[in-house]
Parts: sequence; structure tokens; C-alpha cells
Amino acid sequence: MAVHIRAMRARSPHEPHRVATPLELLFDLVFVVAISEAASGLHHAVAQAHVAGGLAGYAMVFFAIWWAWMNFTWFASAYDNDDVPYRLAVFVQITGALIVAGGIPAMFESRVPNLAVIGGYVVMRMAMVVQWLRASGADPERSATARRYAAGIAVMQVAWVGTLFLPWFGPAVFAVLALGELLVPVWAERASRTSWHPHHIVERYGLLTLIVLGESILSATAAVQAAMAAGERLSALVPIIVGGLLIVYSMWWIYFDRPAHDLLTTFRRAFVWGYGHYFVFAAAAAVGAGLGVAVDRVGAHASIDPVAAGLAVTVPVALFLVCLWILLDRPEYRRTRALGPVAAGVVLATTFTPQPVLWTGATLAMLVAVKLVMRRG
Repeated sequence: MAVHIRAMRARSPHEPHRVATPLELLFDLVFVVAISEAASGLHHAVAQAHVAGGLAGYAMVFFAIWWAWMNFTWFASAYDNDDVPYRLAVFVQITGALIVAGGIPAMFESRVPNLAVIGGYVVMRMAMVVQWLRASGADPERSATARRYAAGIAVMQVAWVGTLFLPWFGPAVFAVLALGELLVPVWAERASRTSWHPHHIVERYGLLTLIVLGESILSATAAVQAAMAAGERLSALVPIIVGGLLIVYSMWWIYFDRPAHDLLTTFRRAFVWGYGHYFVFAAAAAVGAGLGVAVDRVGAHASIDPVAAGLAVTVPVALFLVCLWILLDRPEYRRTRALGPVAAGVVLATTFTPQPVLWTGATLAMLVAVKLVMRRG
């Protein structure tokens, strides 16, 4: 594996056998630490009936994590040359993610981003400025695009740092700055298109989905262990354990039901697919938080009522289903096209049953079974 310094030229979008690199895998594994902290903060906020503040904090911190991950992923698909400066820049981004993770618990307590969260985010993003500047010097065809990316990202980081000096920070300020971040690629790509690799992008998104689903299982397992250590009977937890496993297994099956690289055929479709995964990833991680709330409710360690505890699971599951229905819908799904929204409605209805986790898992398992039967027929 080359480690010398070389020009950061664009890689071919038709390169055969393009797969994730060990550095990209390390990047994902470290980022899931921040995702785990975000899900844990949501879990405890909802369990203590601080739903609105918990959801707002979760949405903000998850955006920071997801946006930094997404920008790195698409850049690496186009320009990964795996030399020393590239690796060092990625290490800086990873360090920024760890700084963000360290500030997440305090952010959920204060309900506003702190120096660690903002600082860690800026560290991650400024490393990307360096990467884009390198690309601008080595890729004349897309030099204007790379410079636009570098300038747009740098300006947005100045704005984020400025929020530390505001007397008030709320959803409105966050929404404006988040919109600014989202518009940077739209503006930059108008100069000329970067050469990302469809198969590589789909694999990278799939790998993060796997890691997030694994984190959900880990979060639920930790909650079950804590409940049993506190003296809770296993029999009372069995419906949540069985339902939780069915939910995660089915979510995996539904996400990987079909290869998705052939969906990224146009710039517009790729943007919608890539941006839409914010809700897919956030919902998948929130499922683990919801399962933790359900366990807390069984052990009487949650301050919310049973319906709210059920919603903590059913809402992210329904959101996951609807998002995938929007992002992955395609002509050959004609016979099963309505199943996603219908299943999401049924999942929300299970909120009002005595065992919402179990019945949500059963609903998803039935969705998978029906799809398989209808496809075979």
C-alpha cells in the first residue's frame, strides 16, 4: 500500500472492484462512538420525559456527525489517493469526531452545543478544507469545484464558531446554518461534477447502516443487562428482547433487499439519495435508544407513560420504513410498492398495544415474509 506523497487526482467512477479501504473502515468505527453517545443521550432524555429537548439535541448532534461522515465519504470516493497527507488529514477528522463525542453528554444536559461539539465539528470540517485545496491543485478539470468546496466549508465553520458568542442558540439558528452546509455541495458541483464511484458510495452507506444497526443492538443489550442487574425478571424482558431482535434483523433485510448502485444514475438522484440517508441513519440509531426506553419502562426507571415509551420505538421504525420506501422505490417493486407505507402505519398502531416492541418486530418480520412470497410469485 502506497504511503508516499502524490498528486490527488480524480479517480475513475468506472474503476472495477472498488471497495472500502481499511482507513475508511476505521473512520466508520470511530464515528460510531459519537453516534452511540448521541443515541445514549436521546435514550436518557426520553426516559426522563424530556422528549422535545432530547429530540432537538439528537437532531443537531446527529447532523454534525452525519454531515462530516457524508462529506468525507463522497470526497474519498472521488479523490482517495491514500498517501501520507491524506491519511494524516483523515486522522484529524477522526480526532474531531472523538472531540464531538466527548461533548455530547454535556450538550444533552444544557440543550445547547458546547465548545467540544462545535470545536470537534470545526476540526473535522477544516480537515476537509485542506483535502479540497489539495484536490484543486491536482485536478485542473474540477479545480473550480474544489475551490468552491474549500471556500464554502471554511465560511460555514466561521459561522459555527460565531454561535459560541451568541446570547441564544436555538433550532432556528441551527436550521439556518445546517441549510448553509447543505447548500455548499449544490453550489460547488455547479462548476463541474466530481467523479464519485456509485458502487463504492453504496457500499460505504451500507457499511455505516450495518454499524448503526449493531450499535442499536449494543444499546439494547446494555439496557437489558442493567435491568437484570437491578433485579428485573428475565420473563418481563423477553417480549422486548424478541421484538428488538426481529426489528433489527428485519431492518437489515429491508435495507439490503436490493443493490442500490443503479439508482445513482443522475446528479439529482444521487443528491436526494445521499441527503435522505440522514433520516435513515438517524432513525436506525434512534431505534436502539427507543429499545432502551422500553426496557427502562419495564423496570419502572422511566418517567414517561407507556404510550410515549412505545412511540420511542415505533416512530423511528416507521420513519426508517418510509424513508427507504422513498429512496429505494423502483419499477420492479410495483407489486410490493404499497407495503412500506402500510407497514409503517401498522407499526405506529402497535404503539397502543400492551407489547409495542414485540408487535413492531412481528410486523416487520411479516413485511419481509410477504415481500419474499410476492416476489417469488
